[in-house]
Amino acid sequence: MKSLLDPTDMDSILRRLSRLQAKSNRQWGKMNPSQMLSHCSAVLESATGVKPVKQKLLGKIITPFIRSTVLGEKTFGKNAPTDPSFVMSDEHDFEKEKARLQGLLARFSEVGPEKLGEAEHIFFGKLTGEEWGRLSYKHLDHHFRQFGV
Repeated sequence: MKSLLDPTDMDSILRRLSRLQAKSNRQWGKMNPSQMLSHCSAVLESATGVKPVKQKLLGKIITPFIRSTVLGEKTFGKNAPTDPSFVMSDEHDFEKEKARLQGLLARFSEVGPEKLGEAEHIFFGKLTGEEWGRLSYKHLDHHFRQFGV
């Protein structure tokens, strides 16, 4: 399974990010490219400990039933739900957000699996570093497919 902790998979994500343009057309959803970049950065900030979050009650209730599916091989479907704290509806500077995400991807690699395993996911709660690596790859893949990169 692909993971941001695998250097080859990380390189693939960085190449796809480099192809994203401010005018890239979305295939689904409501965010524009700069909002999507900001959204992805916010999620990685929680994973890397820059902005820690706590698991929401709904996640504590539902996670046991869906955890293996979400962390499995299947890609995320279109219009998957987003926690309101990660919804980006205001305008963002595309180049700044792109640079921010690149920096967070570098930080993700530097932090490594042990430290990643200390962070809580807002919905899934405690994840291992390896789970963070797989989930973060799937999340970025989902949004890059959303914009055709």
